[in-house]
Amino acid sequence: MATIDFDDRSPVVIIGSGAGGGTLANELCQKGIKVVVLEAGARQSSASFINDEWKSFGQLAWLDKRTTSGNWRVARDFPNLPAWICKTVGGTTTHWAGASLRFQEHEFKPRTTYGEIAGANLIDWPLTLAELEPYYARAEDKMGVTRTHGIPGLPGNNNFKVMYAGATKLGYKEVHTGHMAINSRPRDGRSHCLQVGFCFQGCKSGAKWSTLYTEIPKAEATGHLDLRPESHVVRIEHDAAGKASAVVYVDKDGKQQRQRARVVCVAGNSIETPRLLLLSASNTFKDGLANSSGQVGRNYMRHMTGSVYGMFDKPVHMYRGTTMAGIVRDEARHDPKRGFAGGYELETLSLGVPFMAAFLNPGGWGAEFAEYMDNYANLAGMWLVGEDMPRATNRVTLNPDVLDKFGNPVPNVHFDDHPNDVAMREHAFTLGQNIYAAAGAIKSFRTPPYPSTHNLGTCRMGASARDSVCNKHGQTHDMKNLFISDGSQFSSGGAENPTLTIVSLAIRQAEYIARQMSTRAI
Repeated sequence: MATIDFDDRSPVVIIGSGAGGGTLANELCQKGIKVVVLEAGARQSSASFINDEWKSFGQLAWLDKRTTSGNWRVARDFPNLPAWICKTVGGTTTHWAGASLRFQEHEFKPRTTYGEIAGANLIDWPLTLAELEPYYARAEDKMGVTRTHGIPGLPGNNNFKVMYAGATKLGYKEVHTGHMAINSRPRDGRSHCLQVGFCFQGCKSGAKWSTLYTEIPKAEATGHLDLRPESHVVRIEHDAAGKASAVVYVDKDGKQQRQRARVVCVAGNSIETPRLLLLSASNTFKDGLANSSGQVGRNYMRHMTGSVYGMFDKPVHMYRGTTMAGIVRDEARHDPKRGFAGGYELETLSLGVPFMAAFLNPGGWGAEFAEYMDNYANLAGMWLVGEDMPRATNRVTLNPDVLDKFGNPVPNVHFDDHPNDVAMREHAFTLGQNIYAAAGAIKSFRTPPYPSTHNLGTCRMGASARDSVCNKHGQTHDMKNLFISDGSQFSSGGAENPTLTIVSLAIRQAEYIARQMSTRAI
């Protein structure tokens, strides 16, 4: 691993090491570009991962103070945990389930496809599926996504078999064990999936793709990466010309450091990324960096989510095998006859006993809750995930009344469900329960949305600087050497889990940054 001097003005400084930041770092290092990665969390490994839900949560999750507002139920149930993301090297790729799905063509054109939707702040993406397809292919190959590049699918566990039985009985056709970035056979020096579960707690076998043990070690092997864990960034500085010039952070010893940079890429997820831009306000940029449009922090999306659990008369043992072991994709289409725009996926889900007790129905303890917990072994579970509407009023702002340990305002996450989200969730709830009824369930239960890891849109890309923060390469309109390198650049959410698209955009962004640096445009 390289050691880059604090006063070296030549490196690309990347803030965050997850799907966007970790991938971007490796792609740039492979091109011979010096990179400094600043990661707020510590470095774990497959050996140090803890297969215990609560202890793992404490080891990996981002638990810094946050506040929440809006009519979403998460604000009532989990006011200090609006999102479940990770603070560790590898970011949320240590915790994600592995689902890797391409956006559909119409999802890059939501404004054109859906038309004017009252209360929504829709724009089309400034790129198309055709432009991104080569990068999707490269990402799928890099990540070892099943059912692509000749890689076989994973085996189906009982949770999937129950879903498959019910869904196919109802006539659904696209039901399978998913496109998963989990090795179904040994690949890239990593083991095949051992079907031990605990996917959310960190993969002990290394079968699930994570930048922690794929992209970052490969980048370190080039001799061009200086990775600095436990480095919490507090602001980005700029020079008199308005270019990003340095990143100020607090290191693991509590000492403030300042790293100069040629290019700065922010990959802190859709809450910390806009927060950092807002915290970096100056006399020149009084509303925060890259915020001439006023869109930094706005259009927060988290996907339409919810869960359904079915109870059966015999054991299912849904927790055995991969956590997200199968999918129904038929409802991912856009069909306004259903009463809403966009579509959604149904994906198998299993939570262990502690998290089931916390998330099944927060605050709703009683006879029904006890019955479901008593029959835990007989439950099958699925997660609903669909496209929610971007809204200008759904946003991340600074809360000056609550300060973090560094004396900076914490982020407040405000979210109100759009009527389209509510209609989609109701349709998905009904379908999920119908699937379990068709499979022979005794009864089924709807759960409210969890703190979701799919945080998107707060620094969105667009063709115009008037209504977006960055262009189709993630390059901010206001500062040509400042880039957005995570899911906050999404113009809309689509129905699909976002990680594959984040990785694809990072590969593409690395090519663009390298070209811009070689021509000295940045």
